[in-house]
Amino acid sequence: MKKNIYHIIAIGLMTASVVLFTHCNKFDQEPQGEWVDGDQNGVSGAYEADVFTLYAKLRGFSITSGNTALAIHSFRSEDAEKGSIASDNAGMAAMFDDFNYIASNGNINSYYKDNLDVVHLANTVLDKINKADQSTLTDSDKINRGEAHFFRAFAYFNLVRAFGEVPLINFRIYKDEDANKPKVSVDKIYELIDADLTAAEAALPRTWSAVYVGRLTWGAARSLHAKTYMMRSNWQAMYTASTDVINSGLYNLSTPFNKVFREEGENCPESILELQCTANAQYPASNEVGSQFAQVQGVRGAGQWNLGWGWNCPTQLLADAFEAGDPRKDETLLYFAKSEAEANAMQPNAPYNEKPIAQSNVVNKYYNKKAYTNPALRNTYSKSGHWFNIRLIRYSDVLLMAAEAANELGNSAQALLYLEQVRARARAGNNAILPEVTTTVQSDLRTAIRHERRVELAMEFDRFYDLVRWGIDVETFHNAGKTAYQIKHRLLPLPQAQIDGSNGVLIQNPDY
Repeated sequence: MKKNIYHIIAIGLMTASVVLFTHCNKFDQEPQGEWVDGDQNGVSGAYEADVFTLYAKLRGFSITSGNTALAIHSFRSEDAEKGSIASDNAGMAAMFDDFNYIASNGNINSYYKDNLDVVHLANTVLDKINKADQSTLTDSDKINRGEAHFFRAFAYFNLVRAFGEVPLINFRIYKDEDANKPKVSVDKIYELIDADLTAAEAALPRTWSAVYVGRLTWGAARSLHAKTYMMRSNWQAMYTASTDVINSGLYNLSTPFNKVFREEGENCPESILELQCTANAQYPASNEVGSQFAQVQGVRGAGQWNLGWGWNCPTQLLADAFEAGDPRKDETLLYFAKSEAEANAMQPNAPYNEKPIAQSNVVNKYYNKKAYTNPALRNTYSKSGHWFNIRLIRYSDVLLMAAEAANELGNSAQALLYLEQVRARARAGNNAILPEVTTTVQSDLRTAIRHERRVELAMEFDRFYDLVRWGIDVETFHNAGKTAYQIKHRLLPLPQAQIDGSNGVLIQNPDY
C-alpha cells in the first residue's frame, strides 16, 4: 500500500540508472531540499528529514562547493592557485597560495563552523535514535544511524586534517555552553572517526535502488576509512580497508577517463562518494537543489563565457607533471584564450569543441576542466552549472591507496597490479603512451605511485594533504617558489572568533 509522506529530497537526483546518466531523468526530478509529498518506497523513517539535511550540508559552500573549501583543500598545493584576476579577493591568495594565514579570517571560521554544524546535527540524529525504543527501530532507522555516523566522521576528518587538535563533541547540544569544550589530541579525534566509520560500515547497505543514487553506502564508509588510515600512514589498516572495497566487486574503471567528469559520467561505476546536484525550470541556478562548485571554477569571461569566478586553477607545475601523451592532461586542463584572435588560433577543447575566451587580465593559464559544464545544459538552465555533481571519492583513488599501502608493506606485486589498473584505463588501449610500471624497488615504486596520485587525482581535494603526510611538503613548496611555507602551515590557525567566544577554554594552535 502506497503511503504518502512528506520528505526532503536532499541527496538523490532519482535517476533511472545508477550507471547511465540521462538528462531528462536528472533534471525532471523534484528539487532537493524542498518538502514534497511522495512515497519513499518503504525506506522512510522518523529521522530521515535530519539525515537528508546532512546530505545538503555536505555540499555547502564552505565544506565542498565554494571558494573556502577549494582554498583549504586545493589551492594550498603547488598544483592549483586562486586564479581569477589579481584584485579579486587578493587576501585569499595571500593566505592560501602564499600561506599568510590569519586567524580572524572569515573563510577559516566558516570552514570550522560549518563542519561542526554537521557534527552537531549528526549528534542530534544519533541521540534521537539511541534514546528510542530499540525494539521498534526499522531497517530505515538503522541505516539513518549509520549515515549520521558517517557524516560525523567526514566532518571530523576535515577538521582534524585542517586544524589538528579540536574539541571532541560526540553528544547532542541543548545549550550553547555545552559545546564550549577544550581541544583533545589528534589520536582522540581519530578514535571517534574509527568508531563512527566502523558503525557506518555495519549499518549502510552495499547498494541502493536507482531512485536513491548518491546515497551513502558501505563502500563509501569503507573507502573513507581507508583515507583516514592513509592520513595516519597506518599501512596495514589502509591496505585492508582499500582491498575490502576492491574485492567487493561493486566498482570498476569501465568508464573512460574522458567521460568521468562530464555530466554523462555522473554516478558511473567508479563513483563511490558523489554529491548530487541538479537544476530545473523552477530552480535553474539554486543552492537549494544544486551547488556553486562549477560556477566558482568557471571561466571568468563575458557574454557566453561569463561562466563563473575563475577560481581554483591548475598551475603550470601541474601541467608539466603529466607524462608525454597522457590523455588525462587534456581532461584536467581547460585551455582558453584572452581574445578572439587568440581563440581563432587555438585548438578547441573536447568534447564540446569550445574555445573559451576569458578576461584579458586573468592571472591563470588554465581552468579546471573537471568542473567544466555541458553547453547544452548552460543554454537550457543557466551558465552557472549548479547541476554539476561533486565527485569526492573515486574507485581509482581506492586502487592507488591499495597500491601505496601494498608497496609500503613490501608487497610490490600487488602494488604494481593496482597501479597498472589505473594507468591502463588512462592509456585507453594506446600502448605507445604510459608504459606499464615494472620496478619492484620500493623507493622507485613509491615515486611512481605518488606521481600517479598527482595526475589521476589532480584538482580533487587531496594533493596538499598527500604532501603533508609524505613529509615532503616543505621541500615541494619551496621548490615550487612557495618559500613562505613552514611546518606550522600544515595546520590552519583555529578561528579567532571561536577562541574569543570560548572564555579561555579554546587555545590557539602553536606558532599562531
